[in-house]
Amino acid sequence: MRVDLFDFDLPEDSIALRPMSPRDHARMLVVKPGATPPLTDRNVFDLPSFLKPGDALVFNDTKVIPAQLEGFRLREGAERTPVSATLHMRVAPDRWKAFARPGKRIKPGDRIEFGGEGGGDTCLLGTLSATVEDKGEAGEVTLRFDFAGAVLDEAIASVGHIPLPPYIASKRPEDDRDRADYQTMYAREEGAVAAPTAGLHFTPELFEALDKAGIERHFVTLHVGAGTFLPVKVDDTDDHKMHLEIGTVSETTAAALNAVHARGGRVVCVGTTSLRLIESAACEDGAIKPFAGPTGIFITPGYRFRAVDMLMTNFHLPKSTLFMLVSAFCGFDTMQAAYAHAIAGGYRFYSYGDASLLFRKS
Repeated sequence: MRVDLFDFDLPEDSIALRPMSPRDHARMLVVKPGATPPLTDRNVFDLPSFLKPGDALVFNDTKVIPAQLEGFRLREGAERTPVSATLHMRVAPDRWKAFARPGKRIKPGDRIEFGGEGGGDTCLLGTLSATVEDKGEAGEVTLRFDFAGAVLDEAIASVGHIPLPPYIASKRPEDDRDRADYQTMYAREEGAVAAPTAGLHFTPELFEALDKAGIERHFVTLHVGAGTFLPVKVDDTDDHKMHLEIGTVSETTAAALNAVHARGGRVVCVGTTSLRLIESAACEDGAIKPFAGPTGIFITPGYRFRAVDMLMTNFHLPKSTLFMLVSAFCGFDTMQAAYAHAIAGGYRFYSYGDASLLFRKS
């Protein structure tokens, strides 16, 4: 499909720069394709009223790490050049793939020193150093750090910054509040560069209400990479390549979700990340298998969903892969109308914005 079909005008003031407080008081647009009316304005705390006993919510329990690193390229006989790197996928105990800027000036073999003068806070001996092991397209590099394992994790936590989405970072700097705000209450598996933002709406009070309503909770892990922030630069969706992200669906979780379907319950994914992972783990017949490894699934209109019945998600960027995904889930025309309704009604967009609850189109 043509990428420009997924474009729409979004006012600058629709972008949320801070989350709602309390989190579950954010607005929630309920989208039911084919229903009358198809769109209903509610709040996140109303979620239990749209679910049935025996339904199951699927959460992504990945934890955001401070993966934005600032430093200097060190090259013999050359001046120190400022470098910014956003880690997006760990490939070894001492290696990360990252998007680096300025990408054209960085070469394999270069040494980069993060922290100290380049990064603000210091770690261990004051800096965190890495060697550029190789270089790919669009500024992607593989960094081999001088530390590995838990020591490297500690160093990154000390030197790094929370990598706020560009549409927020361009309007204000990251601050101490973001370390808490840009993290779900159930985050536990470190490794994400971006938060699974639909989960930011959940509170202990909402969990309690869901428990009383007989709604199950299950957790999967997909470490969201910086590729989620990258714009689609091609004219046709067939030419777009998704960056890989590492995910895990345990045998226990897969069996529990299959049992939900077997008794007539619905699998409700909280966030596009959990949906993409569950669909990656699902067979043609809808059975969900254990999964561990990378996924680059790209969902556009025409995709046949195998296992996910409902989706709770935030409002996404024009021409983004995520707007393409929700258009596939509810239907292109339905989502065009839903987003027009949201913009006209003053819904708050993107990571810190409001939510939508989507029922899958038959």
